[in-house]
Amino acid sequence: MLKLSSIKIIGLVLSVLFGTINTAYAVPIIKIDGSSTVFPITEAIAEDFQITKKGAAKVTVGISGTGGGFKKFCRGEIDITNASRPILKEEMDACEATRVQYVEMPIAYDALTIVVNPKNDWVKTITTAELKKIWEPDAHRKIISWNQVNPAWPDRPINLYGPGADSGTFDYFTEAIVGKTKSSRGDYTASEDDNVLVKGVENDENALGYFGFAYYNENQKKLRALAVDGGKGAIVPSINTVENGRYRPLSRPIFIYVNIESAEKPEVKAFIEFYMRNALSLVREVKYFPLPAQAYTINLEHLNKKKTGTVFNGKPGIGLQIEELLKP
Repeated sequence: MLKLSSIKIIGLVLSVLFGTINTAYAVPIIKIDGSSTVFPITEAIAEDFQITKKGAAKVTVGISGTGGGFKKFCRGEIDITNASRPILKEEMDACEATRVQYVEMPIAYDALTIVVNPKNDWVKTITTAELKKIWEPDAHRKIISWNQVNPAWPDRPINLYGPGADSGTFDYFTEAIVGKTKSSRGDYTASEDDNVLVKGVENDENALGYFGFAYYNENQKKLRALAVDGGKGAIVPSINTVENGRYRPLSRPIFIYVNIESAEKPEVKAFIEFYMRNALSLVREVKYFPLPAQAYTINLEHLNKKKTGTVFNGKPGIGLQIEELLKP
């Protein structure tokens, strides 16, 4: 009996000892959430990082929308948040209240893309005025057919698909098209997951939707992009029209925000360094538009100098040019 008890005691001691050792050597977790638009870039970086730096950290990347990501970020629940627009004033205040400081890092350009079903044969171009007529709050349950927007279009229902209210894409689009952030009709199919919107437009020949360029690019056989006329002629989103500033007002910078306290952790710092050194190639790989190489170097300088805060002062940055992002 005494012998058995001794074995049990030794087993317990070993269990505690090895449990402690396992905990001490547990792989750290880098927590990221936020924009579904930025997700493909950060996910690609995270996958390569975990392969290249095997065992350095586990990286989790969620999709709760830009607004949802900032809520978690300002509560200190995640290390990095993906954002398809700059941080807003109320989010700045929330982070300040919890003493969360952050480094703002532009990582790419995106083109908000207006899409229809391939069976739609009546619209090839759309003006920003027509988009406003479709999406403004006054259109709620009133503008319900295509010919109400343009009499040359058929008397068919217009079924709308777009990001939900927690999406930075929603914020940017409403500011750029309607003229006020979060000002939109509510009678449309909404989701923070762009794949849901792709599926909706793909299966509905009366559909019109909008989301980031990468999701359109990945589904070109299932969708058709409209040329957008912002007053200077109809322009189709492409690498050339985004980089030369012609695709306005629907081209925009996209970001990650890094918690400066999290960046003190060696695994988070290593991840950010890996991100900025590989962004140029991986941004192209996932079909977004990279910034000049200098921008990623500047991001690392800002991290090393602990340059916190935002250059946007709580505004959405409509029509911002690439060179404006590179200002010190």
